[in-house]
Amino acid sequence: MSTVLIPLAEGCEELEAVTLIDLLRRAEITVITASLSDTLLVTASRGVRLMADTSLESVIYDDFDMIILPGGMPGTTHLNEDPHIHAILKRLHSSGKVIAAICAAPLVLANAGLLSGKTVSCYPEVLNSNEWPEIKLVDDAVVIDDLILTSRGPGTAMDFALEIIEYLKDEHTRSIVESALVRSK
Repeated sequence: MSTVLIPLAEGCEELEAVTLIDLLRRAEITVITASLSDTLLVTASRGVRLMADTSLESVIYDDFDMIILPGGMPGTTHLNEDPHIHAILKRLHSSGKVIAAICAAPLVLANAGLLSGKTVSCYPEVLNSNEWPEIKLVDDAVVIDDLILTSRGPGTAMDFALEIIEYLKDEHTRSIVESALVRSK
């Protein structure tokens, strides 16, 4: 069974965080949420309070199949300023694990040096081609470029979660989860 780490930073985008956690757990993927501090209660960007499973410090050396960074502001800034996040990203990337980020969070991947030569989607104007000429920026809802998965923002969170389910499990599992959501086409 796949194990995914979702760090929760103060000011993260709750729609993205909760959608990812919920849908991946529906697919029976093990999701570990980790607060950047020892305080497990995190206040998201719209004031929703989320309770992390653990602190990042307590799982920093654990092995995960994937890390997913929710975006939002100032959550992305807090992720980007946390040296543990950069260390985990680089460690997982160097061991061939999957790295994912949505909304503003691809900025963290760029600053960690993981997006050179990659095709990436993110919230409009978080990354721009003048400052990041080595990154191919596109407006697609979800982009999968080898072991890097990115997505645009809150409105694409469900599509992103479903793509991750298919990536980690299979198309059948994605279909089961998606059917139960009663999404209209």
